[in-house]
This record gives sequence, structure tokens and C-alpha cells, in this order.
Amino acid sequence: MQTFETLTLSIENHIAHVELNRPDKANAMNLPMWGELQTCFESLSDDPEVRVVVLSGAGKHFCSGIDLDMFAAIANDSQSEPARKAEQLRQTILRLQDNLSAIEKCRKPVLAAIHGSCVGGGIDMVSCCDMRYCAQGTTFSIKEIDIGMTADVGTLQRLPHIIPQGVVRELAYTGRNVEASEARDIGLVNAVYENREALLEGVMGIAADIASKSPLAIRGTKEMLVYTRDHSVADGLNFIATWNAGMLSQADVMAALTARMEKKVAKFDS
Repeated sequence: MQTFETLTLSIENHIAHVELNRPDKANAMNLPMWGELQTCFESLSDDPEVRVVVLSGAGKHFCSGIDLDMFAAIANDSQSEPARKAEQLRQTILRLQDNLSAIEKCRKPVLAAIHGSCVGGGIDMVSCCDMRYCAQGTTFSIKEIDIGMTADVGTLQRLPHIIPQGVVRELAYTGRNVEASEARDIGLVNAVYENREALLEGVMGIAADIASKSPLAIRGTKEMLVYTRDHSVADGLNFIATWNAGMLSQADVMAALTARMEKKVAKFDS
């Protein structure tokens, strides 16, 4: 199993648990963390033992956003010629986008278990996840506007597909905090748990339920949902017809039906 500087990873019963592990810095996203997130999720995507991923944060907070030292280093780039400096900054932003897009591109469902604060880059991160859950006392905020910049790593592109447009715009324009109950009401999170321990227990239970299903059918379902978000209904219908024509597993269908009839838990290959 891989080891990381800024993440901890464990795998048990087909569930991978990825934990942001800079608790002394409120899990601020320094340069190693960005790259390690991509490396980790690309690896989990291809790992046949992994069927579901849970993403959480160590310590008191899920994620306080981009590390200020990293932000300062990007802002103070040594390149002096304006056009070349602009191009270099663009390439940096595109690389950071790719780092987080690896979460969305992971073929396995990713469930975010969020507690404490989820700010700035943390919102970019959880917007890439399939589902989000939080503990009481959690706050969310799109903070980029309060430091004079436009969020540029995915929040403004993904969040409008998760919560209503008017709410996204209010949060992006004001940078105000969203408390746990409001996050549930607007659909940012699926459920709110009493505390971090209950949160992890609940999310792990949901992950276990997903892990018990046909892994191929789950991967196909995620593929369809992401594709359909970015395409027309007609395109989505055509894609699923083609997918199932080639990748509908008779073995998995029979295993599921037999297990239901016998009131047993179905067994599936990865």
C-alpha cells in the first residue's frame, strides 16, 4: 500500500479510507497534498480491491483551503515578463484542476465525510465527490471572493450541478458561511450527523452498502451520471445503450437475482 506525506490511506472490506493528514494546519492544501491527491485517487481507481472511497480529514477540521505559503509562492513567481508569467500561472491552475479532477474521474464512488471547516479549496475538493455528508457544527464557505479572486479550481463549475444556481451565486459573491443544517437543506450534503464519530460510522455504513453491489454496475452508474451531467439526454441515452450492450454482466445479474431469491448477500468479482 502506498504511503503519503499529507494523506493517510487504509483499505478494508473493499472500502478505501483517504484522510487528509495535516491536522496542525487544519488540513490546508500545500503543494505535496495537491499532487498526492491525484496520485492516490488514480491508484484507487485502478485497484481491483477497492470498490468505494471515503474521504475525510484528520483533526478538528476537514480542510481550510489552499495553504497560504503555497498561495504566496504562486503569487510571487519569479518570472517577470507579463505574458510568460500569465502563461505559467495558467499552467499552474490547470495542473491544480487536474489534481482535484482525479477525485471525480476515480471510477469508484467517493463519499466525503466533512467536519469542522470546509473552506475554499476544500469546497473545490468535495464538489468532485459523488456524495457529501457532514457533522453538526460544520461550516462551508467559498472564501476566494474575500481574498479578491475568482475561485478557479472547480467550485464554480461543479457546484451549480449540486445546489441551485441562485444559492451558488449568493455564496460565491458573498463568501458567507453555510452551517450544517442549511447545507442539508440546499442539497450540498445528503445528511448531517451528531458528531465526527457518528459521521464516519454512518458514511462507512453507506460505503459498505455500495461495496456490496456489483462493482461493474456501480462503475457504470458513476460513468453515466458524470457523462449525463455534461451532455444532452439523447447523448446520455445513447451512451448507456452502448455501455450495456458491451458491459452488462450476465454473471452479476444472475448472482444478484439468485442472492435475492435465497435471501443471501451476493458475491461479485471486482
